[in-house]
This record gives sequence, C-alpha cells and structure tokens, in this order.
Amino acid sequence: MNRVNLRDISLRFRHVWFRNLITYRRIWKVNFIVPLLEPGFYILAFGLGFSGLIGGVSYAGLQLEYTAFMAPALVATACMWNAFFETTYTSFVRMYYQNTFNGILATPVSVEEIIVAEIVWAASKAMAAVAVMLAVLIPLGFANFPGALLCIPLAFLGGLAFAAIGMFFTGIIPTIDMFNLPIFLFITPMFLFSGTFFPVSGIPEWAGVFSLVFPLYHLVELTRFLCIGAMESNPLFNAAYLLLFTMVFGYLSLGAMKRRLIK
Repeated sequence: MNRVNLRDISLRFRHVWFRNLITYRRIWKVNFIVPLLEPGFYILAFGLGFSGLIGGVSYAGLQLEYTAFMAPALVATACMWNAFFETTYTSFVRMYYQNTFNGILATPVSVEEIIVAEIVWAASKAMAAVAVMLAVLIPLGFANFPGALLCIPLAFLGGLAFAAIGMFFTGIIPTIDMFNLPIFLFITPMFLFSGTFFPVSGIPEWAGVFSLVFPLYHLVELTRFLCIGAMESNPLFNAAYLLLFTMVFGYLSLGAMKRRLIK
C-alpha cells in the first residue's frame, strides 16, 4: 500500500500547485524583497571588500573581477535556498501543523500527486526568484543579455533537484527542528564548496571530486556559462547530472512521504 505508484500521477497535481499559488499571493510582496535586495547586498559587500584584496579571478581562461565571478553563483544559490526551504520547513508545516495534506487526501488527489505538486511549486518559486535577481544583475552588467534569461528555465530544473531532496528530508525528519542537520551537513558544505566563492579548479583534486557530487556545482557552472559565456566543465554533463539527481531523489521523496502519510 505504501509503494510508489507512478501511474497515480496525473495532471490533478496542478490543483494542489494552484492552491499553493493562491495562498502565496497573500505574502508574495514580502517574499520577493529578499531576491530583489540580496544580489545588491552581496555585490556591495564583496565588491567593496574582497575585490580589493583578491583582485582578478582566473576562471575558464578568463580574468574576471571577483564580483563578476561571484554574481552568477548568487543566482544559482538563490534557486537552491528557495526550493530547498519550500519543501522542508514550509511543506513540513503544511503536512504536520496545518494538516493540509490530510485534507487534500480526502479528495481524489493521490499522495504522489501532492508530492509532485509540492516539488513543482518549489521549483516555480525558485524560478521566480531567479527572474527577480536577473532583473537586478543584468542592468548592473553582471549577466549578459539576452543569454542570461535562459537562467530562468534552468532555475526550474535546478529547483526541481533541490525541491526533490528537500522533500526527501521532509519524509524522514521526525521534527521540524531537526532540519538543522541536513542544512549543516549537506546544504552548508555544498554552498561553500560548489564553486560559488572560488573556482573548483583551484582546490586540490581530491576535494574537487566532492564538488562534482553536489548538484549546486553543476547549477553554478551552467549559470556562469549563461551569464558570462564561459565554464570549466561540460554543459551536457552538468544538465544530465541535474536531471538524474532530480529523478532519483524525486522517486525517493515519493516513497519517503508516502510511508509517512499513509499509516
């Protein structure tokens, strides 16, 4: 009974997605302040601080100012934070405290459709946040136009990956305060060692192998490619990794959440 049945997934999931959208419309103005102001704060801080100490950064045969190197990574990390937090803390509140999922299960919507809707909704939020950030970065000259606009559909793919693993953690974490563990043990190391603040080519080879495992590394590389036209890896490999990561953890999240919701 608790086995995942992919045949139970239909377009009915869009109704759950739309329910989340209606709820989000009440607070969207407050939520979009963060992606609107965040790139400006980072660029101001690192531009006035680190750029004077570090100077240029050698990346993919180019010599870049530090802020120009870091700006595309801000787009990728915004995608990660938005998608991951939506399917961890926010989904947990809907599931455990508000009993929203139990109410939806009284309708013809299946567990699988609820989880798919949560993941797609989180990816949609990540995509919207990236669009807002690009509206700031492109006029400042830190993202090439119009190529950088492709970061918006890319953010949907990246959002699916981080939403899927976030939903997996929601399925196995017993209490909301224990989300500190995956954040500390998974998200924080990934945030620091995925080529966000320094090129992965500049660290020891053994450490670079760990970076390849992180989905954020692949998203950062693709985002830099679209924003500045250069990258240190293969875009097809990066995209394939994100797709495979999404499929694997999407399936695992369906199983974990079904075991949790169906007793």
